Amino acid sequence: MSIQTAIAALRNLMGDQLSTNHAVLEQHGQNEAYFPVTPPDAVVYPHSTLQVSEVVKICAAHDCPIIAYGTGTALEGHQLATRGGVVFDLMHMNKVLAVHTEDLDCVVQPGVTRIALNTELRNTGLFFPIDPGADASLGGMAATRASGTAAVRYGTMRESVLALEVVLADGRIIRTGTRARKSSAGYDLTHLFVGSEGTLGIITELTLKLHGVPEAVSAATCRFADFESAVNTVIATIQSGIPIARIEFVDEMMARGFNLHAGATLPEMPHLFVEFNGSVSAVAEQAALFGEIAADFGAEGFEWADKVEDRARLWKMRHDAYYAQKAHRAGAQVKNTDVCVPISKLADAVALARREALELGLTVSMVGHAGDGNFHCGIIVNHDDAEEMARALEFSHRLNQLAIALGGTISGEHGIGIGKTGYMEAQHGDALDVMRIIKAGLDPQNIMNPGKLLPGN
Repeated sequence: MSIQTAIAALRNLMGDQLSTNHAVLEQHGQNEAYFPVTPPDAVVYPHSTLQVSEVVKICAAHDCPIIAYGTGTALEGHQLATRGGVVFDLMHMNKVLAVHTEDLDCVVQPGVTRIALNTELRNTGLFFPIDPGADASLGGMAATRASGTAAVRYGTMRESVLALEVVLADGRIIRTGTRARKSSAGYDLTHLFVGSEGTLGIITELTLKLHGVPEAVSAATCRFADFESAVNTVIATIQSGIPIARIEFVDEMMARGFNLHAGATLPEMPHLFVEFNGSVSAVAEQAALFGEIAADFGAEGFEWADKVEDRARLWKMRHDAYYAQKAHRAGAQVKNTDVCVPISKLADAVALARREALELGLTVSMVGHAGDGNFHCGIIVNHDDAEEMARALEFSHRLNQLAIALGGTISGEHGIGIGKTGYMEAQHGDALDVMRIIKAGLDPQNIMNPGKLLPGN
């Protein structure tokens, strides 16, 4: 392997679309997690699928690692060049190529962000609902199978991607799927690449489902005396068939963080944040039914947000949970982790996680997507304090084991990256060998984002 030989060849091909500038490399070695800065050897800025293919061919000829890069907001180190190599910064491939309003779909390049897409769709009466909080690139969202606050109504990226264009590890360009809403023709390659974290190929084009902008939207917050009552409200709401658009929970520590960071005045108690979409009459009916269910479980302090600006303020507070968590302790950082369990086990999981945090002497705030059993733990730590970080990692270890024991998964949203590879065998067993066979078949040189997703990769 000669990374430098590959870079020399790439410089001839890409010219000023390749950088080895120290500041650029450092920028692309940063991450939102606790991992050290890990700069690549070079960064390329392709403008087309053909350029991606040509660069991949050169990298493959020299056994040079390849790492796809979007906005860099992944939380498990997915985009870090842990073995050096070339980062493909795809943010210049940022065009909305087509919008098919009659079919409720669109075709985009991977560097388009979710906010940019919805801005483009403003005058069509359509929108793209997957909302992980960060203004992430759509290519990155597909590669990490992103989710978000609206998943209970609209699903995740898995349900939103109809087709992909992908550059494989040898430079071949393939298309998976079609614009048709279903198919019985062959293996489902589209969803093999969704969630593959850049280990099987580089996504260079996406065909996505869109949805009609609802006529009416209403959001609310309410609080509960205990977390079990909040979770039971969620379970009863879903079992009642109410088509709720968002249903998020925050624990008392998260409520305190919102107060500290956003100047909110939430009582330090478990809360639900909810939203309803639909016609005016349907939203009113949904809200009323939810209110009755919540009241049965002791909900109080309902505050409704019907105006656009009030809803935006509510969900911005929720999306700024990371900064609210940091507000618990001046100068601290946050180690974020997530798991997902069956909804019926959510109350047990949160209670056990809280017990583990207390036992380890950690400050942990919890927030999550109550409608699908996915919750996030923000562990307040000093990354430079080795003893405290060891306790934080032990908490994460216990949380992963807990999720598996309850019939859940080690990640419902953040993904595996380099942070959770050690738990893949415990969750998947012999199925992990099948994943390795797929990886070896598509990337025999192991140049596509090596060291991620699969242990020993």
